[in-house]
Amino acid sequence: MAHSFQVDLRGLVDLLSHHLYSSPKVYLRELLQNGVDAVTARRVFEPDAPAVVRLYPGDGELRVEDSGVGLTEAEVHGLLATIGRSSKRDGLESARAEFLGQFGIGLLACFVVAEEIRVVSRSARDRSAPPVEWRARDDGSYTVRTLPGTARTEPGTTVHLTARPGCADWLGAARVTELARHFGSLLPHDVRVGDVPVSERPAVWERAHSGPDARRAALAAHCRETFGFAPLDAIELDVPLAGLRGVAYVLPGAVSPAQRGAHRVHLKGMLLTERADELLPDWAFFVRCVLDSDSLRPTASRENLYDDDTLAAVREVLGERIRGWLTELAAGDRERLAHFLAVHHLGVKSLARHDPGLLRVMLPWLPFETTEGTVSLDEFARRHPVVHFTRSAEEFRQVSAIAAAQGIGVVNGGYTYDSELVELLPAARPGSVVAELDTDTVTAHLDTVDPARELALAPFLAVARAALEPLGCDVVLRAFQPVTVPALHLDDRDARHERARAEAAEAADGLWAGILGSLRGGRPRARLVLNHLNPLVHRMAAAPDPRLAATAVEALYGQALLMSQRPLRPADSALLNRAFLGLLDWAVRPVDDDPTERPAGEPR
Repeated sequence: MAHSFQVDLRGLVDLLSHHLYSSPKVYLRELLQNGVDAVTARRVFEPDAPAVVRLYPGDGELRVEDSGVGLTEAEVHGLLATIGRSSKRDGLESARAEFLGQFGIGLLACFVVAEEIRVVSRSARDRSAPPVEWRARDDGSYTVRTLPGTARTEPGTTVHLTARPGCADWLGAARVTELARHFGSLLPHDVRVGDVPVSERPAVWERAHSGPDARRAALAAHCRETFGFAPLDAIELDVPLAGLRGVAYVLPGAVSPAQRGAHRVHLKGMLLTERADELLPDWAFFVRCVLDSDSLRPTASRENLYDDDTLAAVREVLGERIRGWLTELAAGDRERLAHFLAVHHLGVKSLARHDPGLLRVMLPWLPFETTEGTVSLDEFARRHPVVHFTRSAEEFRQVSAIAAAQGIGVVNGGYTYDSELVELLPAARPGSVVAELDTDTVTAHLDTVDPARELALAPFLAVARAALEPLGCDVVLRAFQPVTVPALHLDDRDARHERARAEAAEAADGLWAGILGSLRGGRPRARLVLNHLNPLVHRMAAAPDPRLAATAVEALYGQALLMSQRPLRPADSALLNRAFLGLLDWAVRPVDDDPTERPAGEPR
């Protein structure tokens, strides 16, 4: 024997209020939606029918009237009393695309704020049918009865809500007016709260203006009212094939690429969501959109967009429109483009990674940090036959001053997307040569020292190498500018990987130590490059005591690390502390003091 499911209405209302809907305020959207859909359904067979929805808030009560299609007694039993059914799925299929609602939840959502719902309706299809009343409570009980013809003389529906305890404020005049304007500002019909109009049609982007400046001012005012900021610019969005119109406002300040866009989407005039974060491509994080669509599909709660092929196609088309706006700026409004890029170059760089055409257009404008300051990649490539780049800001800081003095052009690729764009430079600018900067390249550009002079300093270099050997750092001697820099610390990614491998091998057991040992590189070690032109290096090399020379080298190593601004390892911090104390000890030591005669454990 087959049985029907039984539905606990109170449990279902709790499910709606706590899980499906984000706030009780959606009850008013459902009422507006039902009224607008009823009007739309009537106009399918009666095109000149009035299109009116009226809301009358009271003390703990709300009355909503529409001039829509209305219901017969049979339709009331079949539609209002059956959870999940919808008139949009029962006939009128040809007009279905015009309806806002698709899921048949409708009045059920009103139980979130109401303990009783009373509906009085008269059919426009069957004018001979009497008015019918449906009265339901939140315990799941309902009654249906016919009324005298005088109870409602014209087709349409009136919904009466009686607030549940603690929810009277939701049916108050101020709250109803606020919510009606929030959800229904773009509805195409005559919607009012009492005598106060709700709709602000036509939308700001559809209105005629006296000129471009007046239009720009109107859009800016709309942005301030909607989002609370004055936009850098407004990008009008018009996609007739998707039944979509609206505007994208460019944010006046920089935002994180990870920040999701709070876009406002209206569906056939009804506000669907203020959090349509999947509407635009990820790279377009610098705009906030307001638009109205006829084709996008809502989720079951009608509070967001259904992620389907239609949304994907709209996302691509809107991305193309924003990309076209950037190209237009580059071609005809360089001042506005410069203003925009000063704030949002990161978004354009993100887009340019996947769009060679846009990268070529933007090359003269996109800023990059280089050894010659912040310049465009196009300008930098014209000055340097080979464009070197680092993959981290840390590596750039290590070499920027020395590379600039030696005439090596280096781009800081440590910022988001920059190294990817530098590598794409030959494709966007044929003839350009790009190379990643490493320690060998920098060292090769530094002048070598006369072999006889380097041989004379061999004892000092041996002491320096022995002092830094525990830290995995080589010492080399070169001559370079500026003279004021006594030493340069070079440490590329290969050197850091090798150091991490060696440290892991020391801490590992026999098996893992053997595996890690097999991964040892050829000679990836950090280097401390001593500047032969610097007077301090000469005085260190002439130090009478090798221990003083070693301490001085350690101090110079620590100073070079700090200048490179890279994170210090525990061993580096310990070395800095030891070198500082050691130099103090040498500085305050009496002239006739012999450190070799001190008891063990005392400072040397």
